[in-house]
Amino acid sequence: MEYVIALDVGGTGMKAALVGPDGALLHEDRRPTGRGRGPDAVTAAVLDFAADLARTGADRYGRGPRAAGVAVPGILDEPAGVVRFAANLGWSDLPLRRLLAERLGLPVAFGHDVRTGGLAEGRIGAGAGVDRFVFVPLGTGIAGAIGIDGRVEAGAHGGAGEIGHIVVRPGGPPCGCGQHGCLETLASAAAVGRAWAEASGDARSTAADAARAVAAGDPRAEAVWRDAVDALATGLVTALTLLDPRMLIVGGGLAEAGDTLFAPLRQAVRAKVTFQRLPLIVPAALGDAAGCLGAGLLAWDLLTAEVATR
Repeated sequence: MEYVIALDVGGTGMKAALVGPDGALLHEDRRPTGRGRGPDAVTAAVLDFAADLARTGADRYGRGPRAAGVAVPGILDEPAGVVRFAANLGWSDLPLRRLLAERLGLPVAFGHDVRTGGLAEGRIGAGAGVDRFVFVPLGTGIAGAIGIDGRVEAGAHGGAGEIGHIVVRPGGPPCGCGQHGCLETLASAAAVGRAWAEASGDARSTAADAARAVAAGDPRAEAVWRDAVDALATGLVTALTLLDPRMLIVGGGLAEAGDTLFAPLRQAVRAKVTFQRLPLIVPAALGDAAGCLGAGLLAWDLLTAEVATR
């Protein structure tokens, strides 16, 4: 059995897998990132997790992994394999690809978490067989992955797809990027949770609680949801106007609301388009495994590229 190691490093937790040549998840595991112990401890946790996975694979299959892939958040220099800045992990100018390659003795592929998730959704998930798509996960923030003929566009400086920082409500809530009224301040799962906490008076409320209240017919929740869906539709129409995708794939925590989200979202997007061709708007298929699967696909792509250059 040939396999690669795949790691998806998040702000609070890490997902990892052994991935076969066909994208099959052969083994899965999770661990906390341990960011409370500082950036050096986070780095050590990632390297130790990868080494443990290599041992697990060797014990199970009698041979080591072919390569490794890692997906991380933040601002990346993907060609150099360096995390330039990842606020939630405390990393700055961390040569993560080199560190993993030295620890494992393997070739390592390196990519942005949202783009790797989009790669997986485009090849083996909701967008399989679709030549042009945009993948938009709605989580703590909002980002996007632009899929073109089986690959994901990174942009000239690694910043392509930052749909969460399209201003949809000028003068709206402040965003960490320095602007006001960015999409992610209004339509991310975190933003919906905050809005519902304020409307309900329960500081512990989340976006999932808001979705349940909407399904139950609570008018306060319906107002919160309507505002978020309208902002999201505005951002998506901007994206489809610029990119003309055949499909919009919506994932992340907010998408778990199912038709509570997708029915009004499709209606709102349809109401806002004029000359644009309306794409299919579908839920993501791979859930929170997308980033990990994408990291595995990157690792297999790296091996294919190495063979091609020999």
